[in-house]
Amino acid sequence: MIIHQIEELRKLIKSWKKEGLTIGLVPTMGALHNGHLSLIKKSVEKCDRTIVSVFVNPIQFCPGEDLEKYPRTLDADTKLCEDAGVSIVFAPSPKEMYGEGHIMSNDFLTYVIPPFFYVNKLCGKSRVGHFDGVCTVVNKLFNIVQPDFAFFGEKDRQQLIIIKKMVHDLNIPVEIIPCPIVREESGLALSSRNKYLSENGKKEALVLNRILFNIKTCYNKGIKDVEALTETAYSFLNANHTLEYLEFRDKNNLEEKKVADDNTIVFIALHVENVRLIDNIEL
Repeated sequence: MIIHQIEELRKLIKSWKKEGLTIGLVPTMGALHNGHLSLIKKSVEKCDRTIVSVFVNPIQFCPGEDLEKYPRTLDADTKLCEDAGVSIVFAPSPKEMYGEGHIMSNDFLTYVIPPFFYVNKLCGKSRVGHFDGVCTVVNKLFNIVQPDFAFFGEKDRQQLIIIKKMVHDLNIPVEIIPCPIVREESGLALSSRNKYLSENGKKEALVLNRILFNIKTCYNKGIKDVEALTETAYSFLNANHTLEYLEFRDKNNLEEKKVADDNTIVFIALHVENVRLIDNIEL
């Protein structure tokens, strides 16, 4: 079942709450793949009812990013959700989410602004305002759906950490369930943006996986110095790769690490065929 209107969804949720049913939310921007399906499966197993939101959120796209060409496959997404046991696909329009005229700047719209310390690094450094848009839409979805549990993938680990921080700081009564990265057989982390890559581009993109797992191997062999671990990455790169960042951060608060330990996550962003790809690994 697909619902486009907030009030219609709220009426249904109210009836579920009266029955004492638990509700799981899987927020997505559509173009669903097996990574999304792993989140949906966890929610269906854990909760009495699962809602999947499909909304390409305009306020999390920065100038020059791929809002217009971002893949929109609602019919296929809805079929996948139905087959996976999802109760409701919530697919609102920007007007429904942000109001008449939907002037989506913070001059006119109330935004949820996460802490600067969490966003002025990694993806937030080049995508200024991105996490403001993410936190705003996720907070709105939490208010609309009032889920008991919400499921987020660890591939977008900075996003996951920021959302957990928002939930804690704003006392939002939802439990965040992190879900492991799902990879193609080749090792490439699943992403909706993989659709932009040619077959050769997909082969070139495997460098992210190779760099991260090589760093983890070196760490397991006793190398803890971050500078030394970073140096191991460069032999994997060639002219087809543009490295945006390779950083070692604390898994709880994103503080920079000089010496790696078991609380360290290695984050990488790389451009292949003008497609921006991200990945991470926990040491």
